[in-house]
Amino acid sequence: MSERLSRAFGCRPARWLVALTLAVTSTIAGAKDLVPFTASYAADMRKVPVNGEATHSLQPNADGTWALSFNAGMFVARLTEESTLRLYEDTVQPLEYKYERRGLGRSREATLDFDWAANAVTGEYKGEQFTLDTEPGLLDKTTYQLALQRDLMAGKTDMHYRVVDGDDIEDYYFRVTGEDRVTTRVGQFNAVEVERVREAGSKRQTTLWFAKDWQYLLVRLKQIETDGQQYQIMLKEATLDGEAVTGLPVDTD
Repeated sequence: MSERLSRAFGCRPARWLVALTLAVTSTIAGAKDLVPFTASYAADMRKVPVNGEATHSLQPNADGTWALSFNAGMFVARLTEESTLRLYEDTVQPLEYKYERRGLGRSREATLDFDWAANAVTGEYKGEQFTLDTEPGLLDKTTYQLALQRDLMAGKTDMHYRVVDGDDIEDYYFRVTGEDRVTTRVGQFNAVEVERVREAGSKRQTTLWFAKDWQYLLVRLKQIETDGQQYQIMLKEATLDGEAVTGLPVDTD
């Protein structure tokens, strides 16, 4: 995903969007039900002035499915991802996925249609049509984030997901590495720290912090690229089931 967005926007300052699309997810519900949410994040890049923001939301549809949307922007670049999903046997199951990028460089679109009855995923990537076989637990590049947070809520510490990435299926691995106190604009949060497990020797690092007291809301993400450049996103504000998310008072001692 990082390589995809770096090429997509074609400029170094826009690479913070890599981190956003990797894991900017506000929250999910408890062990069984999903809960609607909205969240916004601010981004910064070390040594480079960046004004970037992202929003993420999950809302119920009238037919019992859910709409998961993500929007990120910086300067004239804009990225949008949308998924329609449902809960099936207490697991997140994608139904449709759409990706659109506009702005610097070439614009790009991608779509996925999950036909679980026919055991097939059809889609378009880089202008080419493709078909893949479904498999139990298969996810797209936004719904895996909901699965990750549900697994954290269930107490798991090592997570593995099969994700349709481009026109192929990739393995995504994560693991819990500890706990920390994270300070944001809306207070401090007791958070669990999670890292993306990459190939041996990879210089790219992604670390995420999820608020334990707010259904594992993402409150911070830090990414280090192969060239050493660092990016960070921090929670600006969020609502969970209509309630404003607030942290503990900031300790100034």
